[in-house]
Amino acid sequence: MIPPRFDYLRPRTVPEAVDALAADEDAKALAGGQSLVPLLRFRLAAPTTVVDLGGVSGLRGVHDEGESLLIGAMTSHYEVIRDPLVQAHCGLLAQAARTVADPAVRHRGTLGGALAHADPAGDLPSVAMALDAEFLLTGPDGERTVPAAEFFVDYLTTAMEPGEVLTGVRFPKYDGWSFHYEKFSRTAQAWAITGVAAAVRPQGGGIAEARIGLTNMGPVPMRARAAEEACRGVPAQAEAVHDAAERADEGTDPPSDLNAQADYRRHLARVLTGRALLAAAT
Repeated sequence: MIPPRFDYLRPRTVPEAVDALAADEDAKALAGGQSLVPLLRFRLAAPTTVVDLGGVSGLRGVHDEGESLLIGAMTSHYEVIRDPLVQAHCGLLAQAARTVADPAVRHRGTLGGALAHADPAGDLPSVAMALDAEFLLTGPDGERTVPAAEFFVDYLTTAMEPGEVLTGVRFPKYDGWSFHYEKFSRTAQAWAITGVAAAVRPQGGGIAEARIGLTNMGPVPMRARAAEEACRGVPAQAEAVHDAAERADEGTDPPSDLNAQADYRRHLARVLTGRALLAAAT
């Protein structure tokens, strides 16, 4: 299909991008384009101005900040997967990024674009939730930082204000932790029907601490906090771990659609959480 008519701007700096977005309340930022372009083609989005962030300098790359990694918003999924700092200190993010769509999308799509799109069926928002990521925003009123728990507000809705640009995402380092991303989908390239991002701090043959993010279990990415608490201190054995995972769907609000009903997603959340925890712990 043919997109609606719109003006196209390609700023070179963050202030220019902020000014362009602030000047038009119906403007949309274009990052990798893997989410926005299909919406334009199907006329599910009709911005009057598209602000292309591809030419903005300083929004790409992974930077070591000591206790955390700062990843530029325009860093592609492929770059996240391949970066040695991400592999060494934030392996769950690299592993989940490998499951995003197909190689073509992973080369064009960006970390910031995927997170700002805020699709609860996306793989990376649940990782950001599980790892307590922070979002760096720049807007007309300056810079601010928003934790992941406050960034995702509702379906396809974030805490970003009009005119704000997501410039980077900060992930704490999880040295000594193990991880696993478990995803169930119709095909390898499809959105997750349900997914689980699990990070485990092992200790003495058991689980000392766990962080669990859920994909497509509500209008926003969620933490399985009941399961996190239930698996604290349990041995890394199948029966104990799966018993703790039975609480993974508590507090969730999964959708019912053509792919799965809500009760099936609840079942998947429990099963996949057990698998992800056990894979990470062993």
